[in-house]
Amino acid sequence: MAQKEDPKMSQEIYRVGVRIPPFCSEDPEMWFSQIEMQFKLSGISVDDTKFTYVSANLEPQYAKEVRDIITKPPASNKYEKLKTELIKRLSISQEKRVRQLLMHEELGDRKPSQFLRHLTTLAGSDVPSDFIITIWTSRLPVNVQTAVATIKG
Repeated sequence: MAQKEDPKMSQEIYRVGVRIPPFCSEDPEMWFSQIEMQFKLSGISVDDTKFTYVSANLEPQYAKEVRDIITKPPASNKYEKLKTELIKRLSISQEKRVRQLLMHEELGDRKPSQFLRHLTTLAGSDVPSDFIITIWTSRLPVNVQTAVATIKG
């Protein structure tokens, strides 16, 4: 007589691989967006698992910035606390971003459309788009400024 297999014994355990990109200190918010996409693809929704993945994959210089949270995590919402604090502690302030926008940003070797996206990201949601367009146009080469003016007009 054949024995029935216990369903609990026949279940296999699969490890899910999550590809964590190198931390991007220039744009930690984007880095977390990428990680959250990886979590979604891997079916990871448990707070503790997310916290552990992020903590384990931070380079030491960035882990130091949130050492207090890694070494003594809160009882709940560990991942959100780590994410919020890392973004807050490493992101440049709105004032510094606007100052950089007004004084230091140049087209360089970027395409005009790349430069506009960069200025828009730097400005954040508090700066009106008309103002960003004015700054963008003024920093383009004269021949490109002329072309943009004819398109806008």
